[in-house]
Amino acid sequence: MSPGAALDATRLTLVLGGALWGALTGALLPRAAHRFAVPAGQAWAVDCPKGHPIRGWAGPAVCPEESGERYGPAAPALSLACALVCALLAAATGPRPELGVWLLLAPLGVLLFRTDLRVQRLPDPLTLPAAALAALLLGAAALLPGHGGSWTGALLGGAALAGGYFVMFLVSPAGMGFGDVKLALSLGLVLGWYGWGVLLLGTFAGFVLAGLYGLVLVALRRAGRRTAIPFGPFLLAGAFLGLATGALAA
Repeated sequence: MSPGAALDATRLTLVLGGALWGALTGALLPRAAHRFAVPAGQAWAVDCPKGHPIRGWAGPAVCPEESGERYGPAAPALSLACALVCALLAAATGPRPELGVWLLLAPLGVLLFRTDLRVQRLPDPLTLPAAALAALLLGAAALLPGHGGSWTGALLGGAALAGGYFVMFLVSPAGMGFGDVKLALSLGLVLGWYGWGVLLLGTFAGFVLAGLYGLVLVALRRAGRRTAIPFGPFLLAGAFLGLATGALAA
């Protein structure tokens, strides 16, 4: 087998493995997605819609007291979303150490995306551990041969993006939530891994996607110029586009 064919086979194996990993981890998200989909000021849900206590965080959202009645998001939808994200990241990154970091963080990103889209909040129990996990895992990846980024760049990117968003939060708290600032820390870490160009691309893409979404809502008369929209999903989507681009170019 030629080196090119071997590389293609390796990449295909990684894509299939990434898709399988995403599908399995996505299937574990419904219960956590329901528990975090609560109004601001409430940490997380402790009861199912029928008033029975929820046990644990991972797995399907099923009420054992109501003959297995399901609630919360559908497991196949979250599983498919995670599988797609992980497969695309595997295809873009290839056999490099940082792929393991992206695959571990992807389910957290999907969970944050769904939570902010549903209730317009980015819970601290998700954003802060995600940032710590990204910093530690990228530090470990930087010690392995064949990596395609820089841990120093990741740390600087996290500090820069979180700092920039914090300034925007101070200037306009109504337009930028503090949860977005904390999310920016982990997004800056993963984007900064591939350099300042990727950090700028992923950040700019998030603002463009949010702007386009707002324009569509206004055009459909489903929102006004002052209507608040969740910004986190677009930050995550823009970061995904930037990360995939940076991984391909690395």
